[in-house]
Amino acid sequence: MITSIFKKSTPINYSLIGILMILLFFVFQFNSNLEVHSFSDVVKKAGLLCILFASLFLSNFIVKKNGLTRNSSYTALFFFLLLLFFPKIMNNSNLLISNFFIILSMRRLISLQTLKSPKEKIFDASIWIFVASLFQFWAIIFLVLVYISIIFHVSRDYRNWLIPFVALFVVVIIFVFYDVLLDNNALNAYSQNQITNFSLDYFTNSNQNIAFSIFSVFFLFFIFPFLFSINNKPLNLQASYKKLAFAALFGIVIFLISNNKCSEILVFTFLPLAIIATNTLEYFQNKIQQEIILFISIACGFFCFFSQL
Repeated sequence: MITSIFKKSTPINYSLIGILMILLFFVFQFNSNLEVHSFSDVVKKAGLLCILFASLFLSNFIVKKNGLTRNSSYTALFFFLLLLFFPKIMNNSNLLISNFFIILSMRRLISLQTLKSPKEKIFDASIWIFVASLFQFWAIIFLVLVYISIIFHVSRDYRNWLIPFVALFVVVIIFVFYDVLLDNNALNAYSQNQITNFSLDYFTNSNQNIAFSIFSVFFLFFIFPFLFSINNKPLNLQASYKKLAFAALFGIVIFLISNNKCSEILVFTFLPLAIIATNTLEYFQNKIQQEIILFISIACGFFCFFSQL
């Protein structure tokens, strides 16, 4: 029954996901200790919700535009469920903004498979990654994905290898002007985030432990079948699928090395993992297996959400 609803890409499916996201967003806000005292607070909450929607539907656009999955709404559903694993992300503006820019960069890197305007795409992706690092420094690790993409598609032109440095120069100039003219503490705040911390003792309660454990199982369950099936994918898409695998890995690395460690940092895995989960689900031809996987995924998502309120 669940597969019959989401196996198609229809406005009703996306409306259902959107309504659930709005509803659970407000449920979390009302149950959190963060109070709204002014109109500016309302604008900030509305902005967070808009970023969530933009991230979700941009992820779905990437899938549709590049033919990474069949014509279904599974990717949007999995992205939504991953948000439920760590509901505190709904109040973390820095991580949401940083992840949104990473999704923008992924859009350009995956579209490199067409080989149209590669230099512009490399430049745009690099710009978005450097901007994302202003909100979460270790998002800069995704710059490695730019060079992986260059190796896959346009490595023969040496100029492509230099484009990220041009993007870095542009972002540095703009950021320095911002620091000098508007916020004299911006540069100091940015430099303080360039610290690594490999400790995993940040969990404050058992519910966070459970949510992290479920996410880990979720990640491993979907990633391994995906990795073994890449060689069976169409040749023109194999590089894109490999980039998704690398992106998921980089999201885990960012979580492991970040100083202000929290489970919400795993948000950087949401886009690649949602697409990977969709591909793995589609790999299972048995409808009963698909129903069971979807039911367990939905149950785990809602359990993690309500257990952490």
